[in-house]
Amino acid sequence: MEFTKMHGLGNDFVVIDAINQSITLTSAQIRFLADRHFGVGCDQLLLVEKPVSDNADFKYRIFNADGGEVAQCGNGARCFARFVRDKGLSNKDEFTVDTDAGQLVLRLDAEGLVTVNMGIPKHAPEHIPLLMPHESLLYEAEVAGQHLEFGAVSMGNPHAVIRVDDVTQAPVESVGAQLECHRLFPQRVNVGFMQVLSRQRIKLRVYERGAAETLACGSGACAAAVVGIEQDLLDNDVIVGLPGGELKIQWAGRGHPVLMSGPAVSVYEGRIRL
Repeated sequence: MEFTKMHGLGNDFVVIDAINQSITLTSAQIRFLADRHFGVGCDQLLLVEKPVSDNADFKYRIFNADGGEVAQCGNGARCFARFVRDKGLSNKDEFTVDTDAGQLVLRLDAEGLVTVNMGIPKHAPEHIPLLMPHESLLYEAEVAGQHLEFGAVSMGNPHAVIRVDDVTQAPVESVGAQLECHRLFPQRVNVGFMQVLSRQRIKLRVYERGAAETLACGSGACAAAVVGIEQDLLDNDVIVGLPGGELKIQWAGRGHPVLMSGPAVSVYEGRIRL
């Protein structure tokens, strides 16, 4: 099987052309590929497939390092766009991809950055999903012996966002791991720890479900910006500083899609026998 190792701000991926190769992967094989000691090593594995909709160019599938399939990955979407152009699968500057969370529109600019239309955020608890009776800007839970307040939103995948004074001191591993699997989130949740620096800039660390903390999380950056804007902490254009680098997030408010812009890098090409 041929693959490409890629990353978006250090959030790394094994990307596979499943159009020109016949690919069937088990959960065990995905876990092996993701293993950094015995396999290739990645946070997520991405499959490029033929579209299922008449108006789409491709289908985009995402598997976490634990082998489970998920519906959304923003950094992966940027790498997906770079991959299909680099491989000659499309010569378009903008194209549409099917995902299990709906369609995404991906655009490449002349400077090599990729902008992803991440779709319209969902705030209702049943759409996140979050087991709360009513929608709120802040929810409460007891986690790891602490009383937490968090915002929640779906970007095609569930996110909880906790405001902290200093991300370097945030309890990402302990609180992130326990909130990820909390009973309030029946499909588990990605947990963001957000430090507000100004109305235009935040710092963020994300504990991703099925992958633990990563150097960058695109959908997590979008979710943090949305939660911050909803709470009137941020303006509509936000620079999100992640351990792996910066993303630009734009959101005009309820009913509008979130736009995410950032880099996507190919590291190397490989071939592996499973």
